[in-house]
Amino acid sequence: MGRPVTGDLPAVMVFAAGLGTRMAPLTRTMPKPMVPVAGRPLIDHALALCDGFARRVVNLHHMGDQLARHLAGRDVLLSWETDGLRDTGGGLRQALPLLRAETVATLNTDAVWTGANPFQALRTAWAPDRMDALLLVIPASRAQGHGGAGDFARAANGSLRRGGHLVFTGAQIIKTALLDGIEGDAFSLNLAWNIAASRHRLFGVEHSGGWCDVGHPAAIPLAEELLSAPHV
Repeated sequence: MGRPVTGDLPAVMVFAAGLGTRMAPLTRTMPKPMVPVAGRPLIDHALALCDGFARRVVNLHHMGDQLARHLAGRDVLLSWETDGLRDTGGGLRQALPLLRAETVATLNTDAVWTGANPFQALRTAWAPDRMDALLLVIPASRAQGHGGAGDFARAANGSLRRGGHLVFTGAQIIKTALLDGIEGDAFSLNLAWNIAASRHRLFGVEHSGGWCDVGHPAAIPLAEELLSAPHV
């Protein structure tokens, strides 16, 4: 994958703090982002997609010392959640002083990708005058390793509503102002998406390449098969 087209999008938040309970027993001795897939930890697969960003922030909690040692010496800022997990929304809000941007990209670490860099499609489709969040989605029929139904349906203009056959891939662009007014230190970005959807400002764009959810051990060979397959 090539370097992302970031333009005026300077910062990316990489979520790596979770407990990884679905990935047990591997996560009894390592954080989920350190689980190897095709010879590289998941965190390295994720960060390879983020090379074009001026600021890359990774949040840490579960066995965070292992991740911190692995990331030492890289151009990565660490947002420690030492007093407890804050979920995706709370984690993003805590990291805002490091991100230093009103609009940021975010990326989950428990997936692998083929095809174009996911941030290329997001940056191309991003229209801040009518969007507060833009999610990269993929049809459930092409979402390898994903056992559930879809998360969203997309209208002809690209706007999203709950329910449907589209799965959120873990990559997005989001305006951090959506976090304003959400109470509590720990909360999911689903709350921010609900706010954007209520304003008709939640949108989605489809990933054209391959994608595999690596949230559980049985998905690891699926992910490695995807990465080893020839791609046109």
